[in-house]
Amino acid sequence: MPGPTPSLAPAPQTGQEGARFRGAMTTHAVQLTSVSRRYGAADTGVTALDDVTLALPRGSFTAVMGPSGSGKSTLLQCAAGLDRPTSGSVRIGGTELTGLGERRLTLLRRERIGFVFQSYNLLSALTAEQNVALPLRLAGRRPPKARVREALRQVGLADRAGHRPTQLSGGQQQRVALARALITRPEVLFGDEPTGALDSTTGREVLTLLRSLVDECGQTVVMVTHDPLAASYADRVIFLVDGRVHGDLACAGAGASAGASASAGVKSGPGAGAGGSAEEIAARMAGLETGVPAATRPAVSTSC
Repeated sequence: MPGPTPSLAPAPQTGQEGARFRGAMTTHAVQLTSVSRRYGAADTGVTALDDVTLALPRGSFTAVMGPSGSGKSTLLQCAAGLDRPTSGSVRIGGTELTGLGERRLTLLRRERIGFVFQSYNLLSALTAEQNVALPLRLAGRRPPKARVREALRQVGLADRAGHRPTQLSGGQQQRVALARALITRPEVLFGDEPTGALDSTTGREVLTLLRSLVDECGQTVVMVTHDPLAASYADRVIFLVDGRVHGDLACAGAGASAGASASAGVKSGPGAGAGGSAEEIAARMAGLETGVPAATRPAVSTSC
């Protein structure tokens, strides 16, 4: 499968919105400050996020992990502007989201954020290239066919442009969904279990593609996952427990096992040489899920 080229790199915005964007440019693609999200009444409600503060650099690949109910998906939804926090600040590229009205928030998501979910969410009546072009058409733009074909080529599906979803495998459908997310050249690509419905081989292909987008195009990727192998493709893994950040782990970012990472001399991304492997990530997760006493847990911020 051909690797990505800079043609899919995030592009600056144009016009008045672009001026605001460039003026607010920071070294961080995503910033959350003291973010909390509570559902229900104050006395009987549930706290999904509890005073979370994070800063995710541009051009980085971040994985978010935690036990069921830890707040992973809520964190992604608040960071991506799909849900509003009860309190705190969320910024995308310097733009504060919490004060935006629904219309401006919708425009920001459409133009500056990409989404890939476990469900491919492709329209069965449309071909692959029509599905990829859909976000731009919904924005009132007519994307050049060459740009759509290039997006499909980047994900290895140039020869499937005229196929409908029912004519594609699960992995191919997910790659169409990825091309659709990238067609707008988003600042941040958010993935919620993007390989959760795929077999291991196909999942690795998608993860390798995401890794290449970060390394070769400077794409920022934030991915929620329960799979230690998937998380090992990231530069950094953030762990959540009961809605709070419970440490992080710097990783080699190549999806390697501990032995393979060392023998291959893996160096990739901001976490290059850190050596975080799927086994080490799994061990950290096991400690969180079984409630290992804090005194015996690894340090809050660690390079494997």
